[in-house]
Amino acid sequence: MKRNAVLTLVAATIVFVGLAGDDSRSTAHAAEPQRPNIIYIMLDEWGYFESGHMGNTDLLTPNIDRFAQEGMRLTNAYAGAPVCGPTRCSLLTGLHAGHMSMRKNDGFSPIRAEEPTLGSMLKQQGYATGGFGKWGIGGRGTSGVPEQHGFDLFFGYYDQVHAHTFYPRYLIRNSVEVPLPGNPGLSFYEGETHAHLAIFDESLKFIRKNKDQSFFCYLPWTPPHGLWGIDEDDPSWQLFKDKPWTAGQQTENDAKVYAAFMHLIDRQLGQIISLLKELKIDDNTVIFLCGDNGGQDYFATPERPHGFFGPNLNPETGERFRAGKGSLYEGGLKVPYLVRWPGKIEPASVSDHLLYYPDIMPTLADIAGAACPATDGLSFAPTLFGQPDQPTHPFLYWEYQGQTAVRMNQWKAYRGRSGSWELYDLSQDVEEKQNVADEHPDVLKQLIAQADEAHHPVRPGEIYDRQLTDKDHRQAPHKGNLDYLKRSGGKTTD
Repeated sequence: MKRNAVLTLVAATIVFVGLAGDDSRSTAHAAEPQRPNIIYIMLDEWGYFESGHMGNTDLLTPNIDRFAQEGMRLTNAYAGAPVCGPTRCSLLTGLHAGHMSMRKNDGFSPIRAEEPTLGSMLKQQGYATGGFGKWGIGGRGTSGVPEQHGFDLFFGYYDQVHAHTFYPRYLIRNSVEVPLPGNPGLSFYEGETHAHLAIFDESLKFIRKNKDQSFFCYLPWTPPHGLWGIDEDDPSWQLFKDKPWTAGQQTENDAKVYAAFMHLIDRQLGQIISLLKELKIDDNTVIFLCGDNGGQDYFATPERPHGFFGPNLNPETGERFRAGKGSLYEGGLKVPYLVRWPGKIEPASVSDHLLYYPDIMPTLADIAGAACPATDGLSFAPTLFGQPDQPTHPFLYWEYQGQTAVRMNQWKAYRGRSGSWELYDLSQDVEEKQNVADEHPDVLKQLIAQADEAHHPVRPGEIYDRQLTDKDHRQAPHKGNLDYLKRSGGKTTD
């Protein structure tokens, strides 16, 4: 019997983390102290203020809140880009947007074949490497597939547009289709197998399998973003299904399912930590937890104009990061960022160190003792471990679809599609309301020069089999489907 999923509408603005199993390793190598396990969890569109410890009173996130108390919260973390694909490219390759090979957000465009990634760096250091979730930097049939970039195993979605439904006909394991039982692909909101649950189960198997060797488990989860469908019997849905919430022009279930997804993620984080404790490897495992880009003002109402859950709105001060996903203003780039490592990172610590996603590769290299490829990043391991010698960036750089942004200390320069530069002093104006370009022309001139220095022409990856690439891309909703869903109130039929 088919298990129905809760039906909801699409988001209004969908845009197109031992030793690897090598039995030939030497006895001397095997006798080395085990390097720390690394779990890197990145949630899709998790907003800066969308958790209890940040003051949100609607979302239930007890495990995330406990995680923050057990580790470090980095308050000044920025994504590598304001949308899914490019920010994953920055994270995985250690490059900023002016140097990346993949700067599109079409779902399938790839990085180049020879590019190093977090996976290849850690695999060379003897780590078992697995990824579970949404890849987004190379569809099947391209130069960017994960199994060719250092991952022993990747299970989930390669094409990020494929990831917009949680009930696809199949997922991908190392470029091979894995059918999901009971998902005929006739509805984007119904089926017997919820893809995220299947992906999560595979990640737990990977951790169990590699408990006696060092592993890197990369978890780029799709929730809470996507077409918000969740199983009717899911315990997280049961917590929110009777909430008296409305969500503007969306169906009445949208905000409830989003909240249920946040709780689902939270409970799965708790399951991962429980498993680490069961396997007695918790003290040797560092976990990173972050969002992939800035929040989006989903389900806005007249009473909640900044989004039903206010992802970019500080509930204590009323200040709001400007704009949201897709923008290079603060609202598109500021992300929640937490790191936990029992006995190594001071519990309940908070740092305002300025970092962004090119910094992840050198940081993981420091933690793993790996040789780091050339990157645009600086390790923030000194900050994590309470050391005084933390290097800082002369500037941070972003570009995306006609926008450019540069940050130097407290200064942030922004140029939109109009071509005019703006300047903001974030130490005084976190909302980016006061353009002070005219008052500080020398500062702006310096930032513009840094932007010119940072931008290089893109050298993209290759598509080898466009038919295969397109197949996964077509599994996702298209405009006709979404128009139908809006006309039918979010309901679907087989």
